[in-house]
Amino acid sequence: MKSRRTLLAAATLAVALTTGMTVALTPAAGAGTTLKAAAAEKGRYFGAAVAVNKLSTSAYTTILNREFNSVVAENEMKWSSTEPQQNTFTYSSGDRLVSHAQANGMSVRGHTLLWHAQQPGWAQGMSGSALRSAMINHVTQVATHYRGKIYAWDVVNEAFADGGSGGRRDSNMQRTGNDWIEAAFRAARAADPGAKLCYNDYNTDGINAKSTGIYNMVRDFKSRGVPIDCVGFQSHLGTSLASDYQANLQRFADLGVDVQITELDVMTGGNQANIYGAVTRACLAVSRCTGITTWGVRDCDSWRGSDNALLFDCNGNKKAAYTAVLDALNGGSTPPTTPPPGSGVDTSAWYVLLNRNSGKALDLYASATNDGARISQWSRNNGVNQQWQFVDSGSGYYRVKSRHSSKVLDVSGFSTADGGAIVQWSDLNGTNQQFRIANSADGYVRLINRNSSKAVEVQGASTADGGNIVQYADWGGTNQQWQLVRIG
Repeated sequence: MKSRRTLLAAATLAVALTTGMTVALTPAAGAGTTLKAAAAEKGRYFGAAVAVNKLSTSAYTTILNREFNSVVAENEMKWSSTEPQQNTFTYSSGDRLVSHAQANGMSVRGHTLLWHAQQPGWAQGMSGSALRSAMINHVTQVATHYRGKIYAWDVVNEAFADGGSGGRRDSNMQRTGNDWIEAAFRAARAADPGAKLCYNDYNTDGINAKSTGIYNMVRDFKSRGVPIDCVGFQSHLGTSLASDYQANLQRFADLGVDVQITELDVMTGGNQANIYGAVTRACLAVSRCTGITTWGVRDCDSWRGSDNALLFDCNGNKKAAYTAVLDALNGGSTPPTTPPPGSGVDTSAWYVLLNRNSGKALDLYASATNDGARISQWSRNNGVNQQWQFVDSGSGYYRVKSRHSSKVLDVSGFSTADGGAIVQWSDLNGTNQQFRIANSADGYVRLINRNSSKAVEVQGASTADGGNIVQYADWGGTNQQWQLVRIG
């Protein structure tokens, strides 16, 4: 659990969808009836912190599975849990959470690789170069174990001091040298190149000395090429919200990083629902705010005890705060989607591809990482196995690369037959891995393979989760039409 700390007021919240082009929008879908559905409509995730032992409680998992499409471990991935004895790693609880997430179409945030608190006893007694070596080894081993399974890592947590100094927190890790955070991020990138790498902290909701100190660090990292992709704002809030909350999120986003609300909870009282709604609207207003995570599921699961700080009461009933969040999500603007004809795609962006016929997303089945793994459709959850990047092959063709596996869409065996399987394969830039984007009506596109000249389609116009993705002669059917929703 978190240790109780001073709660700062915070105001508007921001979410991240990278924009940057005029687009054609498809007709709006119906309002989402769950948090995850409403957030996904806006290109965001909506997550919850999970105590893994509660996954055996049906009342808990019913809410979790129904409402959330992202999870983070409350404690099970922290240093004391994953390396209780030096070089003896224990992943069973974290693996259980990942398995639950994969089985239920959820992405996973990793929390946290390095933190001054909840260190194992053996690390608390170390210092200097020995501790530095142990820190980097821990980052490397844990990130490698979960490689390809984590959407974003809180690489470093709470390394800045409270108060007006804007400086670093004094800790055994800080005393190994001021470059320890940079070293941790570089080690994490080497261990898991596909994961977003985040810095996470509290009491940073408004523009203050602490958040400015972090801002200066992120700006320095970006200027020197230190791999940092996102900043997490814990947002453990009291009874008011800082008036410059959204502006604070925006200034970080303007540095070229995603921003995420990572540990949201709000003290009970007459203003609770208003604050939750304001935070949600703020996230929807900032293009690079990619999602919101509440720190727990029900009030009785919360580290804040009698504050009753979450969206569900202990009986699982939706509170007024839940309604405020859902209404804010459904009231937000629809994100940019398919590029207009002739504009091309942004090869630096990540997209979710939604089939026009089924409304489901192009999905790497069972989050596989092996060559030859099948591609399917699945209910949209914005997981890394549903995120795709277009890699330019020249002459108007692209490879379509999975964020989860770093492999690309491939027509199996260079088939030219109708029904030829679409799989993933290591990127060889073969013609069976190259696709051109053909425009269809209303902002949808077809993907035409260079080798076979056939279109990527949902086999048999299936609307079921797990429906196969194959190639077929290009006839323009709705099961061959895809909406490209940019999410990062």
